[in-house]
Amino acid sequence: MLSRVRSLRPELPVQCAFLDLNRPPLRDALHQLRGERPVLVPLLLSTGYHVRVDIPAAVAAAGLPISRVARALGPHPLLARALAARLAETGATPEAPVVLASAGSSDPAAIADTTRMAHLLARHLGRPVTPAHLSAAAPTPHGAVAALRTAGHRDVAVATYLLAPGFFARRAATTARWTSPPLAAHDAVARLILHRYDEARTGVPPEVWKVAGHDLIL
Repeated sequence: MLSRVRSLRPELPVQCAFLDLNRPPLRDALHQLRGERPVLVPLLLSTGYHVRVDIPAAVAAAGLPISRVARALGPHPLLARALAARLAETGATPEAPVVLASAGSSDPAAIADTTRMAHLLARHLGRPVTPAHLSAAAPTPHGAVAALRTAGHRDVAVATYLLAPGFFARRAATTARWTSPPLAAHDAVARLILHRYDEARTGVPPEVWKVAGHDLIL
């Protein structure tokens, strides 16, 4: 994903940092940028605890303005485009109902974001999409697929609403006939990252601005 974002905006310095588990940690990346005005774009698909609490706390501790933190990536029509493309890769028929398999959250705002994303994907595909959650909320993808089959749909597709392979992506595997891979470095996702960057940096629609030398942290 990092290389795709850089290729779309080669003049823009881009760094990657992590909240936990991987290196470099976000606090170290922010500390190195003291005195500069970076924009932090959360690579998260909904507005959950990390977006509302963890990231603002790290930014405040580094003495940077909270206004330089972009919104979560989702929900957004560009994600619907990427999800539809990943589903098409599986060979799923256009008639099959879809289950949107998100990571899940105990945060009501994150659940609402997933529901809105399901509506956007349904509009894009022109068929029903059921939001589901791999943790902390119901229904699970397994439960959603089972309910659709009980309702008479023999063939069901699962759209994996995750950015990368890993634990949750493995859990997304169900008895559905088709399950899409995670979004990964899809062009639409890379474009959305830059869209969120421009929103946070300027506060105006990004299409009217050209970037020149501002830092971006993913």
